[in-house]
Amino acid sequence: MQFLILFIVALIISAIGFKKFVWFISLGYGFAIAGIGMAILVLFWGSLTPVTIILSILLVIYGCRLGGYLMIREKRSESYQSTMKHEIKDGSDMNLFLKIVVWVTCALLYVCEASPVLFRLKNGAGTDVTAIVGTFIMILGILLESASDFTKNRFKKEHPQRFCDVGLFRIVRCPNYLGEVLIWTGVFVSGVTALQGAWQWVAAVFGWVCIIYIMFGGARRLEIRQNKNYGNDPEYQKYVKSTPILLPLIPLYSVAKYKWLLG
Repeated sequence: MQFLILFIVALIISAIGFKKFVWFISLGYGFAIAGIGMAILVLFWGSLTPVTIILSILLVIYGCRLGGYLMIREKRSESYQSTMKHEIKDGSDMNLFLKIVVWVTCALLYVCEASPVLFRLKNGAGTDVTAIVGTFIMILGILLESASDFTKNRFKKEHPQRFCDVGLFRIVRCPNYLGEVLIWTGVFVSGVTALQGAWQWVAAVFGWVCIIYIMFGGARRLEIRQNKNYGNDPEYQKYVKSTPILLPLIPLYSVAKYKWLLG
C-alpha cells in the first residue's frame, strides 16, 4: 500500500510533463523525488529511525536542489534551452497514449529508486552498518553533484566557449553524473540488508540499474555533443584521452560508440 501511495505522489508531481514533455524527466523527476521523501516522512512518522529520517530528508534535499537548479537553468540559460530543443523530444509528435506510458514509467522508476528507504521502514529493519554507509555515500553524492554544477556554471560564465576542465572535472569529465551515481548507489546500499522477498529486490535493483544506465547514457550524449563542439581543439583531445568520462581511476575514456546507451 505504501508503495502505491508513493507511486501516486510521483504521478501527481511528474504530471507537469504533460505541459512540457521534457519535464517528465527533469523538473518532474527532481520534485517527484522530493515528494516521495516527504511522503515517506508522513507515512512512517511514528516508526522513523534516525537513519531513515536522514535518508528521507536527503531525498527531499536532493529533489528540491535538482528541480530548482533545472528550473533556474531552463529560464536563464539559452544554451541549455537550445540543447534541450535539439536533443530531447518535445513530445509534439507523440500521441496521448505514449505520453501516458512515459509518465507512468517514469513515476514507477522514481519510486523504485527510492524504494530501499521505503522497504527498510516497511520491514521494520533497524539501523545497521549498511544503512549508515549508504547514507554517507548518498551525502557524498549530493555534495559532489552540487559542487560540480556550481563549478561548471561559474566556469561557463567566464569561459562560455571552452570546455570545463577545472576542479572536479579534472578527476572525471562528468562529475555531476558521478554524483548522481553515488546518490542512488548510496540509497541502494542503505537498504540491501532490509529487503525481503523477490518483489522488493526486483524493485530496488530495477531502480538502481536503470538510473546507472541513464547516467552512462547521459555521459554518452554529453560526449557526442562536446566532440562536436570541441573536437578540433588539441587541448580538448588531450583532456579526453587522459580523464575518465565517468568513473574515477577506471580507464574508460569514451562511451560514444556504445549506441545501446540511451540517456
